Amino acid sequence: MADNASTGTSWGTPAPAFPSTQPPIRAARRRDRRGRGLRGLLIPPEVPAYRSRGERFDDLVLDAVEHLEHRWSAELAGVEFAVEDVPPIPAVFGPDDPVPLAHHQPPAGRGRSATPDRIIIYRRPLEARAMDTDDLAELILDVLIHKIADMLGVEPEIIDPEGHGWHEDE
Repeated sequence: MADNASTGTSWGTPAPAFPSTQPPIRAARRRDRRGRGLRGLLIPPEVPAYRSRGERFDDLVLDAVEHLEHRWSAELAGVEFAVEDVPPIPAVFGPDDPVPLAHHQPPAGRGRSATPDRIIIYRRPLEARAMDTDDLAELILDVLIHKIADMLGVEPEIIDPEGHGWHEDE
């Protein structure tokens, strides 16, 4: 057997004339390294724990927006609704400053760089204030009503006359 270092071969296979820049294609594994096969789903889709808390929160926000769009579809047509986990921390955050639950970002820019009206809902502060899922859904609706009222320059009672959004007396 020839010296592998001098011939450029490895284990008796000749070196290619033009080495490829792409890594070699490996065959798909059918089993894990211990031979037990691939894992299945840890939680089946029928179980409530299948969806994450963030996904369930997104659904609650969509339900609240849908509730408000029945009456205010023309005014909310150009508004984007977004969900973020936590609000950005300002450079100087005092102990008396409340943590925001939502933020209205007015439209900015022109042409391709234009951004529409945007209402950003912060998930973690709302979840921290809610006792259960029903309370969280009501709180999301209240916060959206107040932000939309601020955006349109009207009172929250006008946005949702069913009584949501103005529980400040309680």
